[in-house]
Amino acid sequence: MPIPHRRIKGKLHYTSDKEGRKGVERGREDFTITVHSDGRRTIRAYTEIDDAPNVMRDVTLSLDRDWRPEDCFVRLSVGDRFVGSSWFRFTDTEAECEGYTVAEGRISQRYPLQGKLDAFGTHPIQADAWLMSIFDITRGPGIGLYTNVLLCSLDHRGATGPMIMRHPLGVRLQYVGPDRITVAAGTFDALHYRIIETSEGDDTSNEPGKHPPYDLWCTPDERICLLAYVTGYMQTRYELTEYQVFEPR
Repeated sequence: MPIPHRRIKGKLHYTSDKEGRKGVERGREDFTITVHSDGRRTIRAYTEIDDAPNVMRDVTLSLDRDWRPEDCFVRLSVGDRFVGSSWFRFTDTEAECEGYTVAEGRISQRYPLQGKLDAFGTHPIQADAWLMSIFDITRGPGIGLYTNVLLCSLDHRGATGPMIMRHPLGVRLQYVGPDRITVAAGTFDALHYRIIETSEGDDTSNEPGKHPPYDLWCTPDERICLLAYVTGYMQTRYELTEYQVFEPR
């Protein structure tokens, strides 16, 4: 039987850049992406962060052909204990969430929108790479501020919620330019981006608006994360170690 969609599988290796721990494994991410013939796409990502309290997250996120979020599911555990699970849906006029968290109990949110949402942050690194699509690279290198963005958690590790949250400052995204890099999974043409909230030296706390500078390289077509690192107090690195593409047949 013919298979009309493209499927991509990958693994990201999480390591530390901190003094005395450089190169030490601190987590991992497995993801599968389906790209449909009409341009819609879905990611299924499972992430583990080993640093205490450890974080485990299951995310299924779907985008339309214009890379705008349609729906999402997030299940979260912290310290090896269940924290919450929620389902999200996005239309031209509203973001909605139905879920349950240990802290809040049963939740039902409705958030008005002035047009289609640009992006929904869910915290897998590969999902962060997808978020880069909001920058129009035909403009060339530069910086843009994007306020039409929601997240499921404002914690830098995504260890709260999951529920609808708005970043107080919006996403300040820099397109650095094209590049070509080699990672464990191979050598790729890449696009280099940077998420900027604070400057070096002013990025010492896990608070909204104080995320350290975050550099990310991804492929130009499907925005597959190749390499990323965060400086400041986090000192973390993420590298693509496995990559497979299954074309339609």
